[in-house]
Amino acid sequence: MRTDRLVAILLLLQRREHATAAEVARELEVSERTARRDLDALAMAGVPVYATQGRGGGWRLVGGARTDLSGLTAGEARALFLVAGPASAATPAVRAALRKLVHALPEPFRAQAEAAASSLVVDPRHWGTSRVERRPPRFLDELQDAVIRGVQVRLGYLDRDGAETERTVHPLGIVAKGPSWYLVANTEAGRRTFRIDRVSSTDPTADPVHRPEDFDLAESWREIAAEVDRKRMPLEIQAVCVPHGIGVLRMAFDDRLDVGGATTDGRIEVVIRGHSEYLLAGELAGLVEWVEVTGPPGVRDHLAAIGTAIVERYARTEP
Repeated sequence: MRTDRLVAILLLLQRREHATAAEVARELEVSERTARRDLDALAMAGVPVYATQGRGGGWRLVGGARTDLSGLTAGEARALFLVAGPASAATPAVRAALRKLVHALPEPFRAQAEAAASSLVVDPRHWGTSRVERRPPRFLDELQDAVIRGVQVRLGYLDRDGAETERTVHPLGIVAKGPSWYLVANTEAGRRTFRIDRVSSTDPTADPVHRPEDFDLAESWREIAAEVDRKRMPLEIQAVCVPHGIGVLRMAFDDRLDVGGATTDGRIEVVIRGHSEYLLAGELAGLVEWVEVTGPPGVRDHLAAIGTAIVERYARTEP
């Protein structure tokens, strides 16, 4: 993203006395032409950068290079490192460049900036079939701020039946799952996940979050999502598929499909998840050209019955 590159260039110039276009290009892993274009864009936008010619020349910030970052607010520092975090849409090169510059931040902001970089995980896979983009929920910013500041929150929450409860939670991270947003938090009952669009109120406290030392938001979310998937689709079938049929299976089953290794005859092992043997057999009945179900036996029995019924209904009879 170009905006991210411009932020990275600005930080680079604030960290160093000056930098040539070639040095900017190496730092951000872009072409020198792109670096020059971005530097010109900063100047055109009114940022006080200027170029000097000759030996020792390069691009500089008006007024010196090492004091301007002291003007960052805590909120601006957090926003910067949300861009640099693993969940952002910035390229790996831009994220790496930003994170290399963390030591240029004023000391009081570093802890919160680092917390911002690890406060969010993006999981692009959807639960269900909805692909409708939703607006960010009402309390998203307040909850992310609590995660970054590491403070407990008194949380009002509506369950799926509309009943409202209130509890004190220890916010650990925010997850964007498709169009939905979730809060991962510790509670008196253990680690829980809350849909943020069901949050009815937030009241941050002054009490610090009790955060496990080995907590990793991305790993924790993988475990949570896997458990939810097991509950939503408790049945797994095993099958083998010809290599050129894997694309068809991906279109048919999306995230319900896990692709394994090759068998001795060159086919590919796959696992497909679903709700019932009969429904899965129905979905697979039109894919027998590519797929052979190896288990469980009940799915094979349903497929055989479906095949018999198709033959009986559609087989041509001699006149």
